[in-house]
Amino acid sequence: MNLNSVDGGFIAGLEAQLPEGVLRKVEARYLEEPRGRYRGQAGVMALPQTTEQVSVLLRAANVARVPVVPYGGGTGLVGGQVMVEGPLPLVISMERMRAVRAVYPQENVLVAEAGAILADVQAAAQEAGRLFPLSLASEGSAQVGGNLSTNAGGVNVLRYGNARELCLGLEAVLPSGDIWQGLSRLRKDNTGYDLRGLLIGAEGTLGIITAAALKLSPIPAARGTAIFVVKSPQAALAILSLARDRLGEGISAFELIHRQGLEFLSETLPQLRQPFAAPPEWSVLVELGLAGGIDPEAELADLFEVALEAGHALDGVIAQSEAQRQELWTVREQIPEANRLVGSVVSHDISVPLSAIPEFIVRAGERIAQLGDFRINCFGHLGDGNLHYNVFPAVGRRREDYESQRGEVQQVVHDLVHEMSGSISAEHGVGRMKADDIERYGDPVRLAAMRAIKQALDPNGILNPGAVLKA
Repeated sequence: MNLNSVDGGFIAGLEAQLPEGVLRKVEARYLEEPRGRYRGQAGVMALPQTTEQVSVLLRAANVARVPVVPYGGGTGLVGGQVMVEGPLPLVISMERMRAVRAVYPQENVLVAEAGAILADVQAAAQEAGRLFPLSLASEGSAQVGGNLSTNAGGVNVLRYGNARELCLGLEAVLPSGDIWQGLSRLRKDNTGYDLRGLLIGAEGTLGIITAAALKLSPIPAARGTAIFVVKSPQAALAILSLARDRLGEGISAFELIHRQGLEFLSETLPQLRQPFAAPPEWSVLVELGLAGGIDPEAELADLFEVALEAGHALDGVIAQSEAQRQELWTVREQIPEANRLVGSVVSHDISVPLSAIPEFIVRAGERIAQLGDFRINCFGHLGDGNLHYNVFPAVGRRREDYESQRGEVQQVVHDLVHEMSGSISAEHGVGRMKADDIERYGDPVRLAAMRAIKQALDPNGILNPGAVLKA
């Protein structure tokens, strides 16, 4: 696409249409991403307060053919929020559009603007006696718009689904500047193509989400949490099957944890209390959310006994209080921080069919070992097949020592994922990091359809160029 850099004339034209304070000089933090792999660039920044202001920004950018980079909480891990090359873009941050516009407890619906922090949305739902179940490590800074744009997952997908399943309707601005008023609260609406579903997961390449109608759920009357030591990933899957048979939709989360992750915690966050004196090779963190009258601790104890007798479980800890429950979850939630402090060579957010997970773990480990001396921390959302398969330097070495091998390691893992009918992007999105991989592994018919949709909605190619689809 023939795009142009932001220049003085473009900025002056916007200043004439927008209130003072919307346009800003670009701060360095908006050009960075958490893993430090990409450094962005920008010509000017906009912090709109209304959907109409977003419309003005996009309409002007479309006419001038200026690229636009939507910016949410900045927590994305695949470089989708930074544009590293090409014409200087307009960066649009949604941080001033953070209102919870309305809550409808009887409908189990909450309407929030795109810049609303996920934790604040959770709190607003809680205040209304409801649950917004999307939960992830960055929820204290991640924004709703970004969560929807990447179709975020997290720990509760097993029960409640990804962000797409938690959204009923959207308000969004298309690249032309036209505002789509799709903020429906309906569960059923079969009146044509699902534009809502199309924009969710598009990573800001088809439109900018400005508000969303989100699905709420009842708060479980009783919660229970336990961590079980398991013989193997295969045993973990067997316990998951037992739990589903016994408790159905009462299972909110089922997380696989490897010894390496616990050792990283001991290395980088030694003050954190861990449930076992010696880190087990494999364990699973189980969360139940049950109706009133059912004792979650008793259910977990029964599940453990059955798993123990079957030879799947070896040991376990069942939380006896809310404080103990939080301690167990803190262990799981701090693993990504420990990973960051150690510094991975390359991280993979992948999914494979549930029954293929044990084989994948073995085969991937064998292939990585052929490339050199690495440590592997494989953990994640076993209940929905999403693993974070992260490769780290050997003891005493740094990730910079392996820079020349990053691409090779990533391709080895992604090749195996593709062979096993999996996905190279389970919940973090494609961004710029995996755009080449989409070309390598994607179905040609699907890629052609995606390009046709992009051309139809964004013919000038202004929105987040280089993300998802190669320019």
